[in-house]
Amino acid sequence: MGNTKTFPSRKLPNKKERHKLFGSVTPVLKTKPVEKSEMADLQNTKKDFLFDLDAVGVANVKHPVTIYSKLEPHVQTSVGEIQFTSSLKNTSKGTNMSRFTEQLAYYHEKGFTAEFSTLKQFVKELTERLEQSDATIEMEFPWFYERKGPQTELAGMNHANVAMRVTYDQHTGFSLGASLSVFVTTLCPCSKEISEYSAHNQRGEVSIDVELDELEAVNVDDWKQMLLEAAESNASSRLHPVLKRPDEKMVTEQAYENPRFVEDMVRLVAADLYEMDLVTKFKLQCRNEESIHMHDAIASITYDKNNMTFPS
Repeated sequence: MGNTKTFPSRKLPNKKERHKLFGSVTPVLKTKPVEKSEMADLQNTKKDFLFDLDAVGVANVKHPVTIYSKLEPHVQTSVGEIQFTSSLKNTSKGTNMSRFTEQLAYYHEKGFTAEFSTLKQFVKELTERLEQSDATIEMEFPWFYERKGPQTELAGMNHANVAMRVTYDQHTGFSLGASLSVFVTTLCPCSKEISEYSAHNQRGEVSIDVELDELEAVNVDDWKQMLLEAAESNASSRLHPVLKRPDEKMVTEQAYENPRFVEDMVRLVAADLYEMDLVTKFKLQCRNEESIHMHDAIASITYDKNNMTFPS
């Protein structure tokens, strides 16, 4: 080991003295109440506070959630990012923030699942707990699904970003919404048309946001799979986590056989959403990360089945 330097031992101050050295101070004499019943509750102050609030609550809450899927894996645990809100009348100074997470803890004990039936019950009970006329929960999470190579059938995991939102209002009832964002392959029709051989392609992101029929949303087998299929089936080809050479040949040839402009993508996906009884209103966008440009290409559609007619 060679020559080793030795250092003289040193006696350190005790832990209490060390804390004092780094800023800890002796607690002051405490005079305020320690019992909840005796503590001031400023949030429950009742006066005219000028304005109603559209929403007040807590956001960026991370929590485990159980997901059921028609695709493999049929049951999985993911991490949800959750936001809870309710409106607030001008006669109330604030809301009781702890009741949002208190409700979540209660549901965690009995199993918190990413199902509309669960979230509907959750927000209705939350409205009662908050003593407000409405409440909303919004939850976003990655959803994983198995994808096999088209020829070899070697499997791997893909994922889509999924969100759910449920509002309960004592006067108007429930409103339900969902969104899904997934990547696909798109091959440029113009490039295919003008080139002697080949065509440039790119990865496109399809983002779907929908409002749902309350009864249909609870009864469908898997709304996530329905939105995923609307996005992927209209692309030039799907993305795969595992591709061997026979798979790659099939995927690239399929893309060449199904060229899509970004405009084509949103119109084709819109047609599928229009035909779903589950969906009452939708907004969707496709964003292509262009492979021969520095910019992206985008297109979007917003459509409300209740207020618009499909062109003849």
